[in-house]
Amino acid sequence: MADNIISSLGAGSGIDITSLVSQLVEVERAPVEQRISSREERLQAEISGYGKLSSALSELQDSLGSLAGNDLFNARSVAIPDTNVITANSVAVGAQTGSYQIEVEDIARAQSLTMGAQSERDSALGKSGELTVRFGEWTYDGSDAPSSFTANDEREALTVSIDASDSLDAIAAKINEQNSGIQASVLKVDDQYQLMLTAPSGAANALEISGDDASLDDFAFNAANHANVTEVQQGSDALLRINGLQVSRESNDIDDVIEGFNFTLNKASPGESLTFSISEDKSLAEQAVRDFVDAYNNFQTTAQGLIGYARDDAGELVRDENGALSRGDLASDGTARAMIDRLRKLVGGEVQGLEGGFTALTNLGIRTERDGSLSIAKDEFGKEAEFSAAFSNNFQLVEDLFALKTASMNSAVSVNLGSFAGRVDAGSFEVEITQDPTRGELLADAITQADFDGATETFTTALDTSGGGYSFKVAVDGIESGTIALSGTYDSTEQLRSDLQSLINSDERLKATGTKVDVLYDDATDSFSFVSREYGSVSTVAFTEASASMADLGVHTGLTGTAGIDVAGTINGVEGFGAGNQLLPALDSPAYGLNFSVAAGASSQGAFDISFSRGFAGELSRLVDGFLSSSGTIEMRKENIQDQLTELGEERETLDRRMEGVEARLLSQFIAMESIVSTFQSTGSQLEGLVDRLPNTAQN
Repeated sequence: MADNIISSLGAGSGIDITSLVSQLVEVERAPVEQRISSREERLQAEISGYGKLSSALSELQDSLGSLAGNDLFNARSVAIPDTNVITANSVAVGAQTGSYQIEVEDIARAQSLTMGAQSERDSALGKSGELTVRFGEWTYDGSDAPSSFTANDEREALTVSIDASDSLDAIAAKINEQNSGIQASVLKVDDQYQLMLTAPSGAANALEISGDDASLDDFAFNAANHANVTEVQQGSDALLRINGLQVSRESNDIDDVIEGFNFTLNKASPGESLTFSISEDKSLAEQAVRDFVDAYNNFQTTAQGLIGYARDDAGELVRDENGALSRGDLASDGTARAMIDRLRKLVGGEVQGLEGGFTALTNLGIRTERDGSLSIAKDEFGKEAEFSAAFSNNFQLVEDLFALKTASMNSAVSVNLGSFAGRVDAGSFEVEITQDPTRGELLADAITQADFDGATETFTTALDTSGGGYSFKVAVDGIESGTIALSGTYDSTEQLRSDLQSLINSDERLKATGTKVDVLYDDATDSFSFVSREYGSVSTVAFTEASASMADLGVHTGLTGTAGIDVAGTINGVEGFGAGNQLLPALDSPAYGLNFSVAAGASSQGAFDISFSRGFAGELSRLVDGFLSSSGTIEMRKENIQDQLTELGEERETLDRRMEGVEARLLSQFIAMESIVSTFQSTGSQLEGLVDRLPNTAQN
């Protein structure tokens, strides 16, 4: 019915009502539709513009990566002649610079032992019990037989459980799976298979092997029992001279003689001196700064094209069809302009937290041009003299300008970055340590063992603990050990001290939590002391069990230790939080995000300053991070634009509904008009017929 009505519109009046209504609706819709479309087009352009801005910022940030860290400014290069005496493996960041002469007098060797000759490598040996293997240094008698052993307290002893069904191969596998540094292998020599143990190289890494059952004597290598084991090679240290100074090392791979330089000794060459040098490699940092200048200028071009007049990919200005310059996608966006202004001010300003030296790019000869770009200044000869001089003569100041820098005026306090370092306000902080941290300690009683001679710190008759009876449990930092038993023979307090420390630190329960102690001997009191390696109130030492014989060594459960104390202090007059030897600033204070490692003696200095600077690259990177992060300025602005687009979509839907109503109203009005016109036409027709029938008007 409605279709019939619409199709008949204009039948009476002769007017194309459908077309007329459509035109009238479009006239009313057009200005609103144009406003919405124009606004949508501009917002879509802004989203595209922010995409370009994000990409440009990311590229700029990439150029800052290495400049923000200190490694770039501590790069090193090494110049060493061709030689087969040593091999230069690596030179680390911050390696000690200088010229060196090296002479290799001898290389390190690893002790090798062979034992347990058998006709079959995989047959059961019928031996059982536990083998205890300790690391340390042997003293030999005139016939090169091992006579005295000093345990290496830096290496943990290992225990190997042997079953009657174990073969040589099985024993080798059990030793190797402990990853102790001992290499176990089975070798065939003259139709016999032997177990070979190779210790880590170095004199102090030789092996002492003891068994708790007589069936294991074939594997024993100790002062009292070594007849069944052949020492193929004794352990020895490498001997070398660095600039005339003789040094020894356990390994031929050496990384701690010249700081940061790792090299390997290949062979001894007494009398042959090799000269080499380690120097700063400034070229990497210089190139990184040049790359940043280029990256910033590229960013500047992109940014200017977004907030000013638009530019194409080649950097040329864009014009519209009328020849007028086109404005950038973000030309009317205040947020984008504010971000770019902040970045420009940081680039042209001084770095916070630096006092004296280089504090701005201009100190390096980097200038800001009128168009906002950066350039490296040239002198009248066209050379970058100021820039080059900064790297040649003031390289440390260049590093301070670009990279992270912390400084403490108290040598007993070092500055570390915490997980919230991004929140620290760059600048200087006044710190005062009011309580030095201490470690938990327990002092044993004096040694009363009958054969002990305090004057010489020796036992006139060696203290033999292999028969048992010397055992204890110790709780360190609240962690109780398993039962620890002495089993060696000791000639001196140093041997006993070293073994006590090694056994305690090798305990599985303590190892699981990284808990360790230092065992010290006091010749003034003839007693041992046991000191936790942890600082603070959690640091404690106590003996929870001790056999009667341990009392002869001054150890018993009645001993009372002293707990450690947490560090205490203030930062800018506000009390910090002390935990062990770490002092943390108060929550949300200007220094929050730093932490301070405090050593003994720090409190004696009183108040002192600590300074913190992220450096130019760090501050700029931090600013860009704030722009680019998922909750940063750009993402928030894009969300705001998207919200506006959503609102415009809703506005268009509202417009569509309103226009449907307008169209319906107009159609209704025209339908009524057509009805009236039709009525008039019908009446006119009737009147014409009536007139025709009137007298004097009728037609013949």
